Amino acid sequence: MQYSSKGDKMEQMIYRSLDWKDIKEILIKNWMTHDGMWFFHCVARCGIKKTNKINRAAVKSMAKIEINRIKKAFGFDKIQNFKQFQELVKGIFEIVKADFMDFSFEYPMFNKFKFTMNRCFAYDGVKRLGYIEEYECGIFERLKGWFDELGINYRINPKVKGCMMNERGICFREFEFNFPE
Repeated sequence: MQYSSKGDKMEQMIYRSLDWKDIKEILIKNWMTHDGMWFFHCVARCGIKKTNKINRAAVKSMAKIEINRIKKAFGFDKIQNFKQFQELVKGIFEIVKADFMDFSFEYPMFNKFKFTMNRCFAYDGVKRLGYIEEYECGIFERLKGWFDELGINYRINPKVKGCMMNERGICFREFEFNFPE
């Protein structure tokens, strides 16, 4: 039996039964499963210290590619002010956030961006693996990779090496920028 990529009955059935949000959820869950399995197998072969280093570097470099794709899709060239930054961030999270991800973000004042993990899937997964005490968070490497690639100067507070959720029971970072008024 031969299948074509255009207009066959299966394709019509898929598009009738799944909307874009369903497809997005499946793709993000699959990507996160890959991420978790990659971490699991890397720890088994390399140990947690080397896995932390590789994971953080991989996330940050992936984020730089990701932000260029998103920026292009939205027609952004250069982020020149805080309002443009806020618009881009809103669009980013419309794309990369799945329903199972429990995080929030806010702008407590001009040039400040606060990102909070209300419940962290990375913390939950690494804890199940038994490596949470040695885990170094990779989540914020994604944001830092975006901001670095966009050429946005920032300060981050607090500076955390391990897992803030494990150490303090909460997890957040505040980014302070220097966009002109």
